[in-house]
Amino acid sequence: MSPLPPTHVRLAIIGGGPAGLMAAETARAAGIEVDVFEAKGSVGRKFLIAGKGGMNLTHGEPKREFVQRYGARAREVGAWLDAFDADDLREWARGLGVETFVGTSGRVFPSDLKAAPLLRGWVHRLRESGVRFHVHHRWLGWHADGSLRMATPEGERAIRADAVVLALGGGSWPQLGSDGAWQPWLADRGVTVTPLVPSNCGFDIGWTDHLASRFGGAPLKPVVIHLRDAQGREHSRQGECVITATGIEGSLIYAFSGLLRDAIAAHGPTTITLDLAPDRTLDRLRADLSRPRGSRSMSEHLRRQSGLARVKAALLHEVLDRDQFHDAETLARTIKRLPLTLKQARPIEEAISSGGGVRLEGMDEHLMLNALPGVFCAGEMLDWEAPTGGYLLTACFASGRLAGLGATRWIHRSVENRTT
Repeated sequence: MSPLPPTHVRLAIIGGGPAGLMAAETARAAGIEVDVFEAKGSVGRKFLIAGKGGMNLTHGEPKREFVQRYGARAREVGAWLDAFDADDLREWARGLGVETFVGTSGRVFPSDLKAAPLLRGWVHRLRESGVRFHVHHRWLGWHADGSLRMATPEGERAIRADAVVLALGGGSWPQLGSDGAWQPWLADRGVTVTPLVPSNCGFDIGWTDHLASRFGGAPLKPVVIHLRDAQGREHSRQGECVITATGIEGSLIYAFSGLLRDAIAAHGPTTITLDLAPDRTLDRLRADLSRPRGSRSMSEHLRRQSGLARVKAALLHEVLDRDQFHDAETLARTIKRLPLTLKQARPIEEAISSGGGVRLEGMDEHLMLNALPGVFCAGEMLDWEAPTGGYLLTACFASGRLAGLGATRWIHRSVENRTT
């Protein structure tokens, strides 16, 4: 059980994810007394789960391309990264005794691929530096006098702070603490909050029972996605995705999830196309599939002449009737441009991350809320989003550092004002 926090603290950091912990480290390094409040029984739970299959810490691509991954928020997030970028994050990990490497995809991983050793070392270093942790302490908003309402194992307490950093996460994976409960509390205090929406999420298509039962969980690789955005611009990218019981998900879909989600919200079901055979031209497919098949079934002929995996053949059956499937020209064209209509995004609770949140326009350059002087926000609760690949974590770290610096600056100025 956590020791009871004092009723007055210098800097209260609410949320023990990467953004909150980085804010704590930054402020403590500047001599500020820091108390971290975490609703769960330990800090960094989402960080640990995200690293289960290999901790993707950041990405090794050039800075210019890296920043563009943040889409509409590239300018704002780029400013955070000017002070703490992917190289800085790797150097920071090295300071904890964790070496990193760049994988074949450009993603950066700890040498042992694990998140737990990095988190353990980080929390130990924070404790040694004097950061105080209070777990099972859930923030409930503010009292009328401006003090923080905090639910603790001993009951609700009121805590005053010279400055506050909110690092509460978005709305994905609520079982790990990011439940978005903070939205109305900030809105009631004049903070502009865009509703949270799923990001890096899957989409429902509505397969036949045959495909859903036999191929749910099957990977699609390699494929090329083609889609058009609201401005009429064509987008395409090669990668991998996964068939689910209800539709499709995976890194290739996540790369465009914000665009697809917004298109569905604005116009209803949205169609993408997949090239199931990116290594073969339409002319080659047309010629190969036109060869005599003799006594072989059409499915066997397709397998031999196109090399398509069974799951890809099953997708063709989802969109073609029998006559179309037996027509070489139609079949070849569909292999190169398989249409799939996405009906809706999967629920935010299933998403890897979320979009929406505290509008950056309502904050200063140090991530302090204009409506609530002395209150800073960091991490996924801010209104930005990025694809998977290390971009999410990098921006969370960078925003946490910026908020920690801002809170430090605010506290120092408050002390100066009191002494003059």
